[in-house]
Amino acid sequence: MKGLYGLGKVERERLTQLIRRSRGVISVKEAAEILGIRPSGVAKMLSRWSEKGWVSRISRGVYLPVPVEAQTPDISIEDSWAIAERLFSPCYIGGWSAAEYWDLTEQIHRTLIILTEQKPRKRKISISNIDFWLRTAPKKAMFGLKPVWRGQIKVEVSDPARTIIDLMNDPALGGGLRPTAEIFLNYLKSNHKDMGLLVDYAEKLGNGAV
Repeated sequence: MKGLYGLGKVERERLTQLIRRSRGVISVKEAAEILGIRPSGVAKMLSRWSEKGWVSRISRGVYLPVPVEAQTPDISIEDSWAIAERLFSPCYIGGWSAAEYWDLTEQIHRTLIILTEQKPRKRKISISNIDFWLRTAPKKAMFGLKPVWRGQIKVEVSDPARTIIDLMNDPALGGGLRPTAEIFLNYLKSNHKDMGLLVDYAEKLGNGAV
């Protein structure tokens, strides 16, 4: 990797190895296993790299490599999906974030909606320049998902029908009743329309109101 100024030869080799072998987002535990170094030493090393701007700290013990061509260590929107999978798995991208992905809305939201089996203490958190809105979903609700690759990381996103069912179940995930209604109308006009699948998902979710 050219241009890694401020890093010694050994550090450059270690960083290159981590980027090649990690799944995009580097944790202290994973880095220790890859490099064969004690976690305490790896934690100090990653912290030092973060100060130099070669990795960006996204949470305690978790870092994201900063591309050589990047002007700042800020995290991009493209990276946010991968970060979500590494931090909140089992989870999937849903709500208005999924609606944007499937072109069911023209509205753009800075906040990424994550439905996760975890039970986080905080529902809305910010990591670097990315906002996450977390909603807990039971294991039985992890259906109707499609895999999407973000670099080396596979992220799950609700398919179009499941996205609609989630919005009907909780319109807040679509930004309210009016935006949710608009997304639903766009779904009915799109090639994604599948009324049978909508009914199947609604029955599987088990919400009578939906």
